[in-house]
Amino acid sequence: MVGILFALLAGLLMSVQGVFNTRVMDSSNMWATNSWVQFTAFIVSISIWFFTGRENLLSVFNVENKLYLFGGVIGAFITFTVIKSISGLGPAYATMLILLAQLVVSCLIEAFGFFGTEKICFEWSKLIGVVLMIAGIIIFKK
Repeated sequence: MVGILFALLAGLLMSVQGVFNTRVMDSSNMWATNSWVQFTAFIVSISIWFFTGRENLLSVFNVENKLYLFGGVIGAFITFTVIKSISGLGPAYATMLILLAQLVVSCLIEAFGFFGTEKICFEWSKLIGVVLMIAGIIIFKK
């Protein structure tokens, strides 16, 4: 239940953040906006770390696969692509396509066990769910 609540909260926050970032870009430019977003996220994260225990900050470098340290780089491009998609398509349509892409890629990650995830067998119900999601997007746009 807690996982469901956090997933719903994540979706809510991502939608609002995408619109906020797009509005900031209206008065600035893409990379200034992206820098501001990442900088404020850093400040909030460091502040929370400072007040919640201060474990070794450099322990992130103990991760076995150093490729995983590029999550922040991916985050910068996520911010870029969300802003561009929302400014070009509007919040609802952009979010539907973003969620579709997340679902498909997540299913592939699970199906093949990429990035150290547990490999989960392919199920037709997942493919049907993706097809229904695509149908929903098409209906929404008509």
